[in-house]
This record gives sequence, C-alpha cells and structure tokens, in this order.
Amino acid sequence: ACFRLLCSLLLPALFLSGILCICLVVLLWGVRLWIQRKKQLRSAGRDGKRPLLVAFFHPYCNAGGGGERVLWCAIRTLQKKYRNVTCVVYTGDRDATGEEIVEGAFRRFNIKLIHPVKFVFLEKRFLVEASLYPHFTLLGQSLGSVFLGWEALLKCAPDIYIDSMGYAFTIPLFKYLGGCRVGCYVHYPTISTDMLSVVRNQDTRFNNAAFITSSPLFSKFKLVYYYFFAFMYGLVGSCSDVVMVNSSWTLNHILSLWRVGACTSVVYPPCDVQAFLDIPLEVEKSTSEYSIVSVSQFRPEKDHPLQIRAFAKLLKEKRVGQQPSLKLILIGGCRNQQDEERVNNLKHLCEELGVSDDVVFRINIPFEELKRHLAEATIGLHTMWNEHFGIGVVECMAAGTVILAHNSGGPKLDIVVRHEGRVTGFLAEDEDSYAETMAYIFSLPPEKRLEIRESARRSVHRFSDQHFEETFLLSVEPLFK
Repeated sequence: ACFRLLCSLLLPALFLSGILCICLVVLLWGVRLWIQRKKQLRSAGRDGKRPLLVAFFHPYCNAGGGGERVLWCAIRTLQKKYRNVTCVVYTGDRDATGEEIVEGAFRRFNIKLIHPVKFVFLEKRFLVEASLYPHFTLLGQSLGSVFLGWEALLKCAPDIYIDSMGYAFTIPLFKYLGGCRVGCYVHYPTISTDMLSVVRNQDTRFNNAAFITSSPLFSKFKLVYYYFFAFMYGLVGSCSDVVMVNSSWTLNHILSLWRVGACTSVVYPPCDVQAFLDIPLEVEKSTSEYSIVSVSQFRPEKDHPLQIRAFAKLLKEKRVGQQPSLKLILIGGCRNQQDEERVNNLKHLCEELGVSDDVVFRINIPFEELKRHLAEATIGLHTMWNEHFGIGVVECMAAGTVILAHNSGGPKLDIVVRHEGRVTGFLAEDEDSYAETMAYIFSLPPEKRLEIRESARRSVHRFSDQHFEETFLLSVEPLFK
C-alpha cells in the first residue's frame, strides 16, 4: 500500500518536472532566437557592413583603478587594430555621462581613444554590491551579477563579450543565450585554492572571522560552502573561449579551477611607469635621514601593521650612532570611514611600539607629492600576502627605490625576479625577515644599491602599455576569427 502510494505521488511529480524542464528549454531557446534576430536587425555602417559589436562588462568603469586602466588600454588597442569594430561598455556609473567617463580616462590614465565608445547604463548595479550580502557574499554577488548581466544582454546583444572585471557567472549567459563569442580578463580569482586552505586550516584572517575559526562546526560548514562555490566557479569559467590572467599567480589558480589551459594566457596589466622612469637615478648623497616608503590603500589585506612592527624591530636593533635616522612614510588612499578607522588604529599601534615620531602618514596625496616621496626614498615597502599582481611594486621599482615585497603572489613569481641575471629587489615573509632585510639593504654601499635600482628599472619595461597591447591582441585573436 505504501509502495503504491509512493508511486502514485512520485510518477506525476516526475512527469510534471519533465514537462517544466521541456518548457524551460523551449523558453530559453526562444529567447536565444529572439536575441539573434535583434542582432541581425542592427543597421549597417557607412561601408555597408554591419559593425562587429565588442562589449566589455565593467560595472565600475569610472572607478580609476588598475582594472580600469586595463579596460581603456584594451579598448584603445582594439580600435587601433580593427576598423569594423564598435566597442561597448556596460556600466553602472549613471552619475556620469559617456563623455565624462571618457574624459576621466584621459585625465587619470592619459589614454585617448581613437573612436567613440557606446555606453550601456545599467540600473541594477546594486545587485553586485558586497554590502547587500553580509553573509554568503561570494554567492550573493555572483548571482547578482547574473541578473545584472541579463539586464545588459537585453539592452545590447554583442557579437563578442569580454568580462573585464571578474564576473565569471555572466559568461554562460552571454555564450548560450546571447550566442556570443566570450572572453575574460581575470584580475583576481573570485575564490582561490589559498582561500580554501585558510578555512581548512582554521586560520584567522580578514576574510575568515575568529568566531568561524574557533568553531569546528562553522569551519566545516564554510569549507563545504567554499568547495560548492569553487565547483560552480570552475563550471562557469570553463565556458570561456579566451581567458586572460594578469599574473602567474592568478594563472595557477585559474588553471586549477577552470581547467581550460589551451585558451588561457598571461597578459600583464599595463602599468603607467613612464612618469616614475623620469625620476633621475644617481648614487645617494650622504644624508642624515633615510626613508622607507609604502604605497597602498589602507585596506586590511595590505597588512600595514606588519610594516610598522617590522620597522619598530629595525629601530630597536639598530645601534645608536651607526646609521642615519630612519623614517617610515605610509602613503595611501582612504575610501571610507572604515579606512579612516584603520589609519587611527595604525597610529595607536605606533604609539604602543614607541615609533610615532618616526612614522609619517600621508593620506590621499597628489601625484606630484607621491613622486617626490618615491624619488627621495631608499626602500619601497609592500607587505600584502598573495598580492595577485602588484602595480604598486612595479611603480616603486620604476621610481628607483630598492623594493622589499612579500615572498608570495605576483611579486614573487613575476615582478621581483632576476632580470638579465641581476637582482631587482628583495622578498620577505614576517616581522623578523622584513626587519633583517631592511637592515641588510641599508648596510649595502650606495653603489651596490644603485646597481639593484638600475636592474629593477630595466626590468619594468615588461609591464609597459606596448607589451600589453601585443599580448592582448594575440590572446583575443580567436574571438575575431
């Protein structure tokens, strides 16, 4: 009787599920045909040919960071190479006009576009804001990006789609519903194998709260959630026809998660180093004060406390009278109130360690002042663990400081590496090794430091606009065949 009852309930449910699946497939196929029809109805250009629409998904295109520099360089590169191409940018920056955004790109990055760009303004950008998802943020933002991508696709269906901001969950949407050839530029994997190991080992970090690490149950639950998300991330990423990554570190993670090695390549971001290369290099004159400069936003992952503790250790171990006085100059941007609170906490840490008189904070300073500090500095300091690339590291090297970066991520694999057989800088991992390495750099003769600075400066040409253009065009070529 129970078996008959189960069958009588199960069979209709299976039948209904099958009907619903068929309806869904038919509906999606109908949507795809409708989008293809919209594409075919697009008007032809002056030469009688329908222009190829290349769309970049970059909801924060007016932000003015390194990711935006990649976007505008990529668009300018395509405009130089392909005549019958119209570039489209999907953006949520509705507080600015298209002309203002293009003008901002020119003002911030000195990038002048050859042809006009079409902007598609999106209304639902709030769906990808991290603040909307206090819990399950990765999943919430990723699902939000699908809805934002759907809005973008309905407003403008392109021929080629490139996600230039890391919203991988939009890729299958444009490929299978939009019928587009799809590519992406990955600045940072949404989830990485390192993030999985942090949760697995119950390490407390800025993205793994203490209440989770102290509870085996919460840690297990978070690990299951991360593995599920990593599986889904790998699934959507593997839909890409072309994958570009910004560093060897990002490449290793994307290869292990997406498994599309045949169409994946490293395209270093274009770093605007020319202004720093203009700083003259010369042997340091005898001085009564040496400076160590750090350039990075006051965000938790940049690990400014490590810089202050290592500097305090260096001062403590320095024999009085043996060296000139030392100054640590922390230069960075404050985006919001949380960043300002972080700076206040860092100032309290300086007081605790007795180094307040030797540490200088310079917040949101103009570019010319930044250049002056770098020109006068002996050491450029960078302490972020697993920095995916490190534009700030490249800029310090171009400016002629002796770089000391974290022994991980992009700095370790791509930037602070030997060039033409010569040392270009130094790497460290913890408070002790940072303090020891700084002491070693100061102990070198000025002529030896100059050799390292010259080697570092020669090595940064690998990260120029021209090198980016060449590697970008080679990578995207399959999308235009």
